[in-house]
Amino acid sequence: MAVERKKILLRLDPVVHDALARWAADDLRSTNAQIEYLLRRALADAGRLPKGVGKLRGPGRPPKEEDDE
Repeated sequence: MAVERKKILLRLDPVVHDALARWAADDLRSTNAQIEYLLRRALADAGRLPKGVGKLRGPGRPPKEEDDE
């Protein structure tokens, strides 16, 4: 069973949000995924990323799953 992801309210300056949204689009990610990517990278760079943290899915659309018909 999948672990439920935490939800938070994040208030951003509109200009910062727009810049993040453009960056996310360039990397084929949602804005939310881009924020998580950047937070994980910052944690890893600071040596604070927990060992048990799951991997992020790569950028772009997920592959289509084959039907089991």
